[in-house]
Amino acid sequence: MEFAALVAVSVIIGALILLVAVAVSKQKAKESGEEEQDNKAAEESSVKSSAAKKQKAQQRPRKEKPQQHNFTHPLLASSLKSHSGAVTCLDFSSNGKYLASCADDRTVRIWSTKDFLLRDHKCLRANVEYDHATLVRFSPDSRAFITWLANGETIRIFKMNKKDDGTFSFKAAPEDFPQKHKGVVIDMAIADTGKFIMTASVDTTIIIWDLKGEVLASINTNQMTTTHAAVSPCGRFVAACGFTPDVKVWEVCFAKTGEFKEVTRAFDLKGHSAGVYDFDFSNDSRRMVTVSKDSTWRLWDTDVEYKKQQDPYLLRSVPCRVSEGSRIALSPDGRAVAVSNGRDVYMYSASSGELEEEFHDVHSEDITVLRFDINNRFLVSSGDRAIRVFHNVTGYRAAIADMQALLKKSTNAGVKQRLQQQITDAQTALDAITSAQNH
Repeated sequence: MEFAALVAVSVIIGALILLVAVAVSKQKAKESGEEEQDNKAAEESSVKSSAAKKQKAQQRPRKEKPQQHNFTHPLLASSLKSHSGAVTCLDFSSNGKYLASCADDRTVRIWSTKDFLLRDHKCLRANVEYDHATLVRFSPDSRAFITWLANGETIRIFKMNKKDDGTFSFKAAPEDFPQKHKGVVIDMAIADTGKFIMTASVDTTIIIWDLKGEVLASINTNQMTTTHAAVSPCGRFVAACGFTPDVKVWEVCFAKTGEFKEVTRAFDLKGHSAGVYDFDFSNDSRRMVTVSKDSTWRLWDTDVEYKKQQDPYLLRSVPCRVSEGSRIALSPDGRAVAVSNGRDVYMYSASSGELEEEFHDVHSEDITVLRFDINNRFLVSSGDRAIRVFHNVTGYRAAIADMQALLKKSTNAGVKQRLQQQITDAQTALDAITSAQNH
């Protein structure tokens, strides 16, 4: 009896255990199914979210390249727009055939000046390997150009090899110049005599080099900061301006046999009441112009006997609008003056000081370079990725007026005939420009 009861109890307990096990198993299966469902739902949600993000990304408008600054004016001859970065420097070749431009897009481009009036403006491209040029200057023979490298902080020379089709290939010299400047270099030039190269840094240092990279001399400008330095077109003088209200000019002297002798102080342009932003020479080096923080530009006669302590003559002082970094350019024939004020350009007659033309909002940034071509036909400017080319109508008018005055005084029949032809040619060119301007 007791045994039967014990067996019955054992059966009941076993059944209970089995029931509990089955119940637990079902619960686990249910939970597992729910978890799998949740995971599946989460996975589907993640896929949907990822797809939605992808779709949204595809719908998001692409970041567009910055638009070129639009500028139009009746006297705008052309806009040269091949650079993809900001143009940092411009230079005309001494034969008047080419314009060189460099930019932070790691290229130097050579433009043909005869194409300025055409619709399409092709250019030849020289790549600046592993660097970009901040300055570019043609050699006196127009067969090479030198660049100042931003990262390398040195000079690199490029030779221009003419090909059978009339275009050029460009080959960099095997070695760059040694690094000598401690400050940021702001200007560079080659003497037209081919005897030396000048580099100037924002501090007080100007270095005179020979064409092989040897340092001939170092000049201390005593300016605290230098804003501009240049070599005169005659190749004899180096000048600099900056913090002080004057322009200092030195003569670079060579022996008759060609060897470098010394650098001596020649003369100063004194008279401004504040620091000088910029200056420029006429092509014969007998005239200079300056623009100052005192809101004037000045024209100087520098054809003086400085070795006898004769000072340059101030010919004209003209009020003008200026801003930090204003640029000034004097046409090679000394007849026209261009001054920049921020993004604007003002054209003056050098003989009268009268303001004749105004160009507003020429570039999207402040103008950094102003330059006339060697033939006095064009004024070029840069301040962004574009190069603006303007007709120099101020120069044409002044040339005609000067030649008419000479014609009245002349008694020589041959001279009169030549002057009359030059007047006719200049008037024809001016009429063509103004006719296009009126239309």
